[in-house]
Amino acid sequence: MTSYVKVRWEHEFAEEPVEVFSELGDDRYEVRKVEVYRDGRLDWADATRDTDTIGLGEVPFPDLEEINSQEEFHAETITAAEFEAAWARARRTR
Repeated sequence: MTSYVKVRWEHEFAEEPVEVFSELGDDRYEVRKVEVYRDGRLDWADATRDTDTIGLGEVPFPDLEEINSQEEFHAETITAAEFEAAWARARRTR
């Protein structure tokens, strides 16, 4: 079953995303991804597109508990509609 996750990353790195939206397949591999940067930039990746700064994960996405065990991260399940809204915004900006 497809699932959707949003991860917030608290940090001070200008060139790293502060939010990551991921669509996960049944095997927990990323199918599509959106990254949101502090300056408002958005970038996206799917099976047909990656760049020097974004690509799909090469291993299954970790459990939310594992991500949330690191204090700089907050991961949560989101709805398909929330993911699709982020995806549409990212695709319009690129």
